[in-house]
Amino acid sequence: MTVLADNQADTKEKDLVLQCQQGDSTSFKQLYGRYQQRVRATLYQLCGDEMLDDLVQDVFLRIWKGLPRLRQPEYFSTWVYRITWNVATDKRRQFAQNHLSTEDDSSLDSTPSRPEDTPDLMRLHYQDLVQQGLQTLSLEHRAVLVLHDLEDVPQKEVAKILQLPVGTVKSRLFYARNQMRKFLQQQGAL
Repeated sequence: MTVLADNQADTKEKDLVLQCQQGDSTSFKQLYGRYQQRVRATLYQLCGDEMLDDLVQDVFLRIWKGLPRLRQPEYFSTWVYRITWNVATDKRRQFAQNHLSTEDDSSLDSTPSRPEDTPDLMRLHYQDLVQQGLQTLSLEHRAVLVLHDLEDVPQKEVAKILQLPVGTVKSRLFYARNQMRKFLQQQGAL
């Protein structure tokens, strides 16, 4: 039953993409609704919360502009993650150029939540630790970890998104997990 439901969802998504390619903005709104949270979460994990709304908007603007050239609508989700990765990479490159002379990395730090704002302090503390740990990884290692472990994208699809061999994805994932484990142990979270 789930395989049938997945196939129907894939077919519906492909139909939405084809309608978007013909200029149907209502179909694009539906695709936006499906992917907005995933794109936002991925960008947050890769770049932090600085200019997050602008980055999400940039991703969907690129998607809208690029849809007419998408030749394989069945790979829409892979394409969306690839665009997200490109936007994150561009942002990081721009950040490095802007801050090379000032040596100020404070804009990559995540802003911790105030305890009085949330009822589940332990969960937020752990999420904050994970975000801090992600910031210790290189963008290449962070991207593999975020896409595979946090966004549940299969390794083969991660390889397509990042345009890497599957073996490289596996080795980066292994390294990133070990680094995160070490970081969380140092922080007393494991």
